[in-house]
Amino acid sequence: MIISLENTTSSAIGAKLVELREEGGAVALGRVLTLVIVATGDSVEAAVAAANDASREHPCRVIVVDPGDDGDSAGLDAEIRVGGDAGASDVVLLRPLGDARHTVDTLVVPLLLPDAPIVVWWPHDPPENMSADPLGAMAQRRISDVGTCDTPIEELAGLADTYAPGDTDLSWARTTLWRGLAAASLDEPPFEPVRSVRVLGSQDRPSTHLFAAWLASSLKAPVTIEHDPGATAITGLDLERRTSSISMRRPEGSAVVTVTQAGRPDQQIAMAKRPIADCLMEDLRRLDPDEVYARTLVKGLPKVAAE
Repeated sequence: MIISLENTTSSAIGAKLVELREEGGAVALGRVLTLVIVATGDSVEAAVAAANDASREHPCRVIVVDPGDDGDSAGLDAEIRVGGDAGASDVVLLRPLGDARHTVDTLVVPLLLPDAPIVVWWPHDPPENMSADPLGAMAQRRISDVGTCDTPIEELAGLADTYAPGDTDLSWARTTLWRGLAAASLDEPPFEPVRSVRVLGSQDRPSTHLFAAWLASSLKAPVTIEHDPGATAITGLDLERRTSSISMRRPEGSAVVTVTQAGRPDQQIAMAKRPIADCLMEDLRRLDPDEVYARTLVKGLPKVAAE
């Protein structure tokens, strides 16, 4: 069900939410957090769809801020979505107009769930400093996705410069399966130090750089990125040791990683690209600072060389 409210206020939206809760039962009591999404234009519905999928694991209130055109006077239009249009959450879509576009934090605060953590997600173009942003400052967790920006690698470097505990990026979640596979392969004999590492993939994708940076900070070995023409993600990994090497390949478009190691039969492991909802779901599982991500972003990135 979608309810439209024109030229409204945050207090009127809050009153309508209470009314809907009383009519449908105390559904809001099961919400575990408030997810604030800052999105505009075509990205709004895609972000809401991802949040609805993620809410099935993390029931939440989703507040979407979609700043409209900068008109002559301030105003606020809104939508409330519940039931089948909101997954396991209730969705409030705010469209501030005019001067109201510059004070969105005051519009959001009355709609936050009481005594519940706050997560802010920018699906596109995060602020230059997320923790200093008015919405980011009130959140325990701040999620960006610099892979959607026009200059993603420059934006990734900017995240390192302004990192604050609680920051993360969906590109980090996109590396989770690769990190798990790399760690598992090194847990088997021979237990030798890794001498050098090569990551294959797109040099234009932040996930490729973050994966390489994690390896550099974890293995204390030289790491290079080799550009794979036509790739849109990570496509391979080579780990060189004194007596053996491990090679992993997932060609562009494939959902299977082939692991090759001398003296052993090749292994094929199903590992499809993760949809955005899965990455968001993972980031909502923890609200404490991710120290491994921080070390990778701040200390690991400078150690990575590109070929």
